[in-house]
Amino acid sequence: MEQRYRWKNKQLREHVQVLDGERSPTILLKNATYLHSTLKKWVQGHIWVYEDRIVYTGDRLPEQLGECEVVDCASQYLVPGYIEPHVHPFQLYNPQSFSKYASQTGTTAFVNDNLMMFLQLEKKKAFSLLKEFNKLPYSMYWWTRFDSQTEMAGEATTFSNGEVKSWLEHDSVVQGGELTAWPRLLEGDDLLLHWMQEAKRMGKIVEGHLPGSSDKTIAKLKLLGIDGDHEAMTGEDVYKRLIQGLTVTLRHSSIRPDLPVLLDGLKEKGIENFDSILLTTDGSTPAFHEEGVLNVLLKMIIDKGISPIEAYNMASYNAANYYNLTHLHGMIATGRVANINFLSRKEDPTPVSVLSKGKWVLKDTMTVEHDQEIPWEEHGFTPLSLDWDVTYDDLQFSMPFGIEMVNDVITKPYSININPSTDELAPDHDQSFLMLLDRKGKWRISTMLKGFSNGVKGFASSYSNTGDIILIGKSKPDMIAAFNRMKEIGGGIVLTENGEVLHEIPLPLSGLLSKKEMPELIEEEKIMKALLSERGYKFADPIYTLLFLQSTHLPYIRVTQKGIYDVMKKTVLFPTIMR
Repeated sequence: MEQRYRWKNKQLREHVQVLDGERSPTILLKNATYLHSTLKKWVQGHIWVYEDRIVYTGDRLPEQLGECEVVDCASQYLVPGYIEPHVHPFQLYNPQSFSKYASQTGTTAFVNDNLMMFLQLEKKKAFSLLKEFNKLPYSMYWWTRFDSQTEMAGEATTFSNGEVKSWLEHDSVVQGGELTAWPRLLEGDDLLLHWMQEAKRMGKIVEGHLPGSSDKTIAKLKLLGIDGDHEAMTGEDVYKRLIQGLTVTLRHSSIRPDLPVLLDGLKEKGIENFDSILLTTDGSTPAFHEEGVLNVLLKMIIDKGISPIEAYNMASYNAANYYNLTHLHGMIATGRVANINFLSRKEDPTPVSVLSKGKWVLKDTMTVEHDQEIPWEEHGFTPLSLDWDVTYDDLQFSMPFGIEMVNDVITKPYSININPSTDELAPDHDQSFLMLLDRKGKWRISTMLKGFSNGVKGFASSYSNTGDIILIGKSKPDMIAAFNRMKEIGGGIVLTENGEVLHEIPLPLSGLLSKKEMPELIEEEKIMKALLSERGYKFADPIYTLLFLQSTHLPYIRVTQKGIYDVMKKTVLFPTIMR
């Protein structure tokens, strides 16, 4: 950080001078009806904003208005800017493009996953990039991973004590986790436990990742230091976590659109106090966000009959309280960062105007542009440069069993019942070639993938959990063509057929992220999904399929840097082959 404190002493003195009439506020919000988050009431008053901070709320009007924009809010309702507490800001979009887009519907503060930066950048460049994000007109916080959520070569070096603690000590980092390696913790991994203890010592949160866990497991992990979890899928799951003292984040995402079921479950379990409940879209892929981010979840909650005040607190104050940030966020009150949403009705959470860090990012439904260029290449996110090729010698498939898709992200083993030695597979079945290649070209692992499609001939992606290359398809020539095009554009996702490129999503930031604005990226993803669906992809989210093929926090079998991996037995079944 350029400075240790949110505001320098000089700035704090200036804030007091505004109240003393020696300086003019930047913005005066007159005659406002606004939500007071701790009183849980709508109150009336005037709100003074100086630069990026609320310096007063109450009945008084400022003595000086010479340099002040005055806004009469008599016909509107003001609520705190929404806080997304669990963001994976690398789902084709990047942290800058996602936060800009989310701000247009009222989500102005973000607690972001650092996994992609942790794996792709050395620490100095990553921390320099965090400084750039802090210059954006949004409030950007981070969590640090304690594990890679896959079987990664050299994980102990990547996730060394020094690296993890450097992230944990960073001022922009408010959380450790999400802890997908909690089975290792229960088996006695004291380094994980040490990092959790360090997080506690620093007053930071530890987030779990506990799908399907029993109340005994939840209790054990609470004893070891986990504070919250976002993996509840039923009302019973929510209750089990709340009863053990965890904070619960209700999820509605592209692969787990669970909020309607969860809301019904809360009612069935008689849960009427929502102070320990937050909301997240949990890193959904671009097209899922076509109508916005947390505003969409809030509308669902309010339409279910839950009080708008409780709903808005779930999306603001509760999250700030969980992360020990109520001195900065989650309230419209003196001293807080000026993140404010202006609503036309209490029941309509999509704002007509948005202040973020005291700047208009949306005014009277019109986007207000700000200079937001991030110097990506200076900070290590350059186009993918591969100095190697895929050949027919690589495309050898002789495994006795392959990987079958149960849904978008769950995979299990199956016995291969076709001849995989041909250059092209028949379209009358849903088995395809699958290969994971080291992005440096040093190793490969090849098998068959059942259930992906019966008509995708060539599909290449540099977007994956670790940034290694995924090839899928029915046709070896088309797989090579897709790889070559992906290489040519500096990384991305490419679909080919009969030697032609049907569609591509360029990802020039390390082959992982797009530079495009969200609306354009949403259209690119929708086209890709439609083309895959036409060719037999029967699930909802192919982007998550690519991301989670390597992810060992999910059952049952995965393709990883170490080889084909049995998650339940924690065993490499077939190791990678050196090229």
